[in-house]
Amino acid sequence: MDKFLVAAAQVAPAFLDLSRGIDIACEWIAKAGREDVKVLVFPETWLPGYPVWLDNAPNAALWDHPPAKALFSRLLANSPAIDSPEIQRLCEAAAEAQVTVVMGLQELDGKTLYNSMLYISAEGEIAGVHRKLIPTYTERLLWGRGDGSTLTVIDTPQGRLGGLVCWEHWMPLARQAMHNQNELLHAAVWPSVNEAHMLASRSYAFEGRCYVIAAGSVLRREHLPEGLELLNDMPGDGPWMTGGSTVIGPDGKHLIEPVYDEEALVIAEIDPQRAMQESMTLDVSGHYSRPDVFQLTINEEPQ
Repeated sequence: MDKFLVAAAQVAPAFLDLSRGIDIACEWIAKAGREDVKVLVFPETWLPGYPVWLDNAPNAALWDHPPAKALFSRLLANSPAIDSPEIQRLCEAAAEAQVTVVMGLQELDGKTLYNSMLYISAEGEIAGVHRKLIPTYTERLLWGRGDGSTLTVIDTPQGRLGGLVCWEHWMPLARQAMHNQNELLHAAVWPSVNEAHMLASRSYAFEGRCYVIAAGSVLRREHLPEGLELLNDMPGDGPWMTGGSTVIGPDGKHLIEPVYDEEALVIAEIDPQRAMQESMTLDVSGHYSRPDVFQLTINEEPQ
């Protein structure tokens, strides 16, 4: 029942540069530890950066397009496997700072990429992975699909922590599957938290009677590597991501106002008793459910 601090790491990624990205992540994990943050959430596919070219480069979806192939191979080479030395460095940083970390990453498994959330305990152990169940629209050019075995909620010293990726927050049954696991904290990871994303994050907090850490990145032309034609084809200098990170209470209201257009550690204090108090009027997995009318079946077998 003790109060504690959580944070979103609103920071520009080291775009398509895994080694530098790990360096930056470790710096921000250490910073969070110095601020006595207990749970730190990074944005969607922060390692090695959300694929903004899918929506902004005119020729991103052309068949057999050499610039698209060159960019994809660069992406593969800079996306970590869960058992990689790079992820081990994150585990060591989390243990040193004594911070539970949720990292958004493009996870490499064989030659397939997944949009994943990696949970690292404050002891530096890999506590779980969630893979986005269905890539959204143009994302299907890049990522495989997750399955029900990774609808992950973990136990932390502060309480139960789960999360969903981006548009999964508009999948009613996915939300219910997470609510059924009694989250106190929920990591909502986005490229950036625009108006629609904020609406979904606040709705999730209200519906689940939990705290939501909504994490988004900032990204401008200056953050992109040079020499990749598909990135050069994107018009203008951005911004393609504007942040908007915030922490939302179990009544759907902001604990801290969203932060835009700058790098920041967005910190808020969590009071577990408030989640209990708000459950008096709504508990979608308990006294406000109707299991005699509705039943949810989840296939949790790895596919």
